Amino acid sequence: MPQSEPAAKPAAAGASLLFLREAQIRLAQDMMFLAWRDFSASVDPVLEEAGLGRAHHRALHFIGRAPGLTVTELLAVLCITKQSLARVLGSLTTLGYVSVAPGRQDRRQRLLRLTEAGEALERTLFERQRERLVAAYREAGGPAVEGFGRVMRAIMGQSALDWLEAAEAGVLSERRRI
Repeated sequence: MPQSEPAAKPAAAGASLLFLREAQIRLAQDMMFLAWRDFSASVDPVLEEAGLGRAHHRALHFIGRAPGLTVTELLAVLCITKQSLARVLGSLTTLGYVSVAPGRQDRRQRLLRLTEAGEALERTLFERQRERLVAAYREAGGPAVEGFGRVMRAIMGQSALDWLEAAEAGVLSERRRI
């Protein structure tokens, strides 16, 4: 009996492309900028009604994903200046969307949590963007969704990848339960 050959290993994404031309890279860049513009715009009416902007949305998102996140950790995730974050957190706390508490072990730490109103607002924002993502994922199909994830991860730096790893492992909120 002839021996069967081992199954061929699937080619890595993009392996069939010998090279990418600058025009293809620029088109990908255009698509990322335009997709981000439209994805973000889908929640602008909700934010405007609440008197908030996109920076507030990003803060709400990450605080909601990791209750008890410190201000220092949020600065690292958002990659914005302390002054910018102070303005954003000032608005969110004044409007009653975020609460700030001292750390249990280090009282100098400021731990951030969404209030009930903050959770409700973040949920509304998420549901608006979820609709766009679900529709896009359904249109593209499973292999494209997997490819999209690989491309996005390949673009991210290590700190973003570390955040995703913690989010996927479900330890973002667990680590705050001390």
